[in-house]
Amino acid sequence: MRSYPRNSPEAAARIVALVLIADGHVGRSEEQALEKLDLHRELGLEPAAFAAVVQTLCEDRSIAHAPSAPMAGHIDRVTLDTLLAEIDDPALRHKTIRLCLAVAAADDYLADGEIATLAAVLTAWTPPSGSSANRPLRAQPRAAATTCDASA
Repeated sequence: MRSYPRNSPEAAARIVALVLIADGHVGRSEEQALEKLDLHRELGLEPAAFAAVVQTLCEDRSIAHAPSAPMAGHIDRVTLDTLLAEIDDPALRHKTIRLCLAVAAADDYLADGEIATLAAVLTAWTPPSGSSANRPLRAQPRAAATTCDASA
């Protein structure tokens, strides 16, 4: 696989592209979700750049295919870990996860490949238990609830 600069828009776009193709095809609902999300703007890419990232990803996967390679839509763990390591900025990780989830949910069905890819991303990018980033937020006091009195 080609590499992109650390924390680059292209590196983030490739993670979204992995989820996009994880079920073996790109459906119209996924294309519409990408348009609605304004993905290129979200990641700071030129309008046609995401399509180029997807194309490059598919070419790289095609070149790498061997008889023992994973089935279409899946990627081996070592390669996936390498690609995920290209993004270590917490804000970019958060944005990328949000985009991945939106793309995966676009067709109202999570295929096995999408689930596996999302699980790998979340596992790799979730802080270890006990770190301050993984502690629950303190509950905020709620304002007193108001009720309507029907007899008034």
